[in-house]
Amino acid sequence: MIWELNLLLGPLAFVVALLALEVKDLLGAVVLLGVFSLFMCLIWAELGTPDVAFTEAAVGAGVSTAFFVATVFKTTRRSKD
Repeated sequence: MIWELNLLLGPLAFVVALLALEVKDLLGAVVLLGVFSLFMCLIWAELGTPDVAFTEAAVGAGVSTAFFVATVFKTTRRSKD
């Protein structure tokens, strides 16, 4: 394992998760959650679990992000705040 990569990816994943919680735009939050899933995929791959990394990439960063983006585009905005 490369400890420098773990030292970089862990805090980055944490910061992206916090940003996804704080952003007001739904599409921005969905994109940030996809980036979080990508970082988690890289962390799992770095830890030596390729099956979990592939699952996170396929389900977390791929399918669920696509479903969330499709859902956001099908909704309408009620207020301007």
